[in-house]
Order: sequence, then C-alpha cells, then structure tokens
Amino acid sequence: MLSIATWNIHKGFSQFNRRMMVHELRERLRALDADIVFLQEVQGEHLLHAEQHADWPAEPQHEFLAEGVWDSHAYGRNMVYDHGHHGNAILARFPIANVFNQDVTRLRFEKRGILHCTVAVPGLAAPLHCVCAHLSLFGRSRRHQMDVLATHIEASVPHDAPLLIAGDFNDWRNRAQTLLAARLGLAEVSAGTSKRPLRSFPAALPMFRLDRIYSRGLNVEANVVHHGLPWSKISDHAAVSARFSFAPAGASEGL
Repeated sequence: MLSIATWNIHKGFSQFNRRMMVHELRERLRALDADIVFLQEVQGEHLLHAEQHADWPAEPQHEFLAEGVWDSHAYGRNMVYDHGHHGNAILARFPIANVFNQDVTRLRFEKRGILHCTVAVPGLAAPLHCVCAHLSLFGRSRRHQMDVLATHIEASVPHDAPLLIAGDFNDWRNRAQTLLAARLGLAEVSAGTSKRPLRSFPAALPMFRLDRIYSRGLNVEANVVHHGLPWSKISDHAAVSARFSFAPAGASEGL
C-alpha cells in the first residue's frame, strides 16, 4: 500500500497572509501520514519573514516540514526575488533520485515549474516517477504548460512505468483530464465515472476543482479532500490525499 498527499501550502501563511502557519502546517501534514507528499508554494528562503517572525524556521520550509518523518526530499525553485525564492517540493519516506526541475513559465509575472523525480518504493517493480506541478492561472498558459509536461513525460518516462502527477493545476474547466488521459494514460484519482475531480478550493468551502492527483500503474483504493477546519485556517487550498495498492514485484512469477 502507498499513501500520498498534495497541498498548496501558500508559503506557510493562512488565507490573505493573515497569520504565519508553518508550525501548524507541519502538524497537519504529519497527521496525514503520507509516504510521499507533493507541495506547491514552498518557501525556500525569505529573509524578510525571517526578520519579522521570531519562530520562522531557520531551514528551508521543505526541510523543516520533512524533518524526522520524510528522509528524502527534493525542491525546485520557481520564483526568485531579492529576499528569497519559492517553488515546488516532494517529500518521501523512500529514496529519491534523478531530480529534474523544469521552468514552464509563460508570463513574466507568474513563474511556474514542474518538479520530476523517481522514488524507490519498496515492493514496486520499477521506480515510481513523481511529478509535482503548479500551473498558470490563465488558460492559454496552462494549455502550453500541460503540453510541455506531457512532452517531457513522453520523452523521459517509459510508457509502462508507474507514474504520479500531483499538484495545483488551476484547471477551472478540467482540460487536463482529456490531455493527460489521452497522451499519458493517466486517470485523476477522485474523478471516477463522473470524470470530474473533487472540489478543493477555497479550503473553507470548496467550489473549484484545482488540486489533483493523476496516476498510472497503481490501483486507487481511497481518496480524500481535507477541507473545513482546521485545514482552512492553514492554507487557502485544501489538502488532497489518496491511497494506492499495487502488485508486489515478482508477484506474477510462477503463474
């Protein structure tokens, strides 16, 4: 069994940046008990916040969140500014390898990226390819970014390899479902027969289907959108989690 979660953590601040919530965020994240975590809007460094908040973590947020639970982690910076940077991160209980971060920015004021790595999941016959994505707010840019994402996967991931793509797609009209299913053989884990992902934004009372988990080569056993209190106090996005099963390596031998 494999459990994963995805969450846009809003750089460790509550909705509208009212309160710094990175310590509460760490507690909630650990409560999910996921084997692999996909995070967006992760603050790698922010010198001003470090000066303004006495309890601001000394290390990058992905390291602070991973400490003592997820032994492996990868970070890809998307947005860089004078006082710091932020981007996507993947945390895992298992070894991470082959980390690749691709800039998919289309608009100068809206930096975006996709973080791709492989994870050695015990019992899984091949390395699990994991991609953390944060796509544009604007439709034309999103379509371009999804095409870049699909092209990258087609070129670098074997067609029969297990694959997870998770993150904040900002995909108001659910265009990703058709493109990713048709080109990559992926299915959104919460969509089911309705072909419509569950609502995840805003976290207090979700109306929009922005945060997704797409999978290939794994069997979906359960999925949950974690909204309402206390989640909505921590970030404007709800966390999304899922649990998968898979045939152990060598299970077909001798049949």
